[in-house]
Amino acid sequence: MFSRTPTGRASKGSVSIINTHDRLQLRFSYGGKRHYLTLGLPDTAANRKLAELKAAEIEKDILYERFDLTLEKYKSQSALSTITSTTPATKAKPQLDELWAKYSEFKKPQISPSTYVKDYIKCRNHISRLPSRSLDEALVIRDYLLENLTLDAAKRCLNYLKACCNWAVEDGLIEVNPFVSMKIKAPKGLGEDEDINPFTKEERDRIIHAFETDRYFCHYTHYVRFLFFTGCRLSEAIALRWKHISSSVVKFRESVVVSEDGLVQKEGLKTQRKRDFPITPELQAILGAIKPAHNDPEALIFTSPRGKFIDQHNFLNRAWKAILKKCGIEYRKSYQTRHTFISLCVEAVINSTAIGRWTGTSAKMIDKHYGATNFTNLRPPDLS
Repeated sequence: MFSRTPTGRASKGSVSIINTHDRLQLRFSYGGKRHYLTLGLPDTAANRKLAELKAAEIEKDILYERFDLTLEKYKSQSALSTITSTTPATKAKPQLDELWAKYSEFKKPQISPSTYVKDYIKCRNHISRLPSRSLDEALVIRDYLLENLTLDAAKRCLNYLKACCNWAVEDGLIEVNPFVSMKIKAPKGLGEDEDINPFTKEERDRIIHAFETDRYFCHYTHYVRFLFFTGCRLSEAIALRWKHISSSVVKFRESVVVSEDGLVQKEGLKTQRKRDFPITPELQAILGAIKPAHNDPEALIFTSPRGKFIDQHNFLNRAWKAILKKCGIEYRKSYQTRHTFISLCVEAVINSTAIGRWTGTSAKMIDKHYGATNFTNLRPPDLS
């Protein structure tokens, strides 16, 4: 009978089931030649059963001397390929995880550390959980993404797989991109800069006071005040060092992002290389309260309780959520501190170009997304 081991020697007339590049293959000898029949199936328990049935059929035909020399009888609808010892083996297609590893290394120097960690490593993890990594089963892969991820995450992952295989085609690693015509439609979500739900002045002040008086999270008081009164992005505030403070402006020059090695500081901001923010009396009070007598210009201004970079994720899930719950205020992400500053400036009828320069966005963005934010707080003028 046929062998179930990948490398075991089979007796004359028997068929062995072997694993070649994670694909099932039948190996047997007949008429003085060794034959290989590639099944085109991944090595799974269910597919092994199918291979056993095919092997038994071939063995029976050899035994009763009705073996089909053309091997057409034994080819399944999956276009099984035949290889003899005198014919060179067809080069196996690379698996999706192999392509993704090469593509990631190619893209790594071209993208930010945070993009690599948030998107490329996350996609690698999705690929590791796929039921198959064969490009011949692209539909199975797409359906798995739809069944196991949110629509938005499935769409992002599929788009990355498309880009990877486009690159592989251009580099001659594969002939065809099996994902090229596939699409996943997901409802367009709002990015952080568009998900605008600001706090009122009263809510802002309650949040700051709650941090100031909290036993566990008072350490973050000045950091939160700074966010509310500058409208800067969290990554920009976390990166600030005392060398970035002059007598008249705060110099935003760097940001802190997630990398493979944890939190790291990088040159430049999200949408620009640098930005200055004028020092107001409120900022003077914030910075004056925390500036040490003999400060190191390279020292961070805002830190975690252990003197390290503030971890946004940790801050959000522990301190921020706890304080909002304590205040009885509807939960919103800490990024809404930025939206609160911009919205209050709009409400105060400050020029949108000036607001944009202070916060690192465009006047068009200000007018489009913040103009209608505070209608409930505005009253029409006396037109009589």
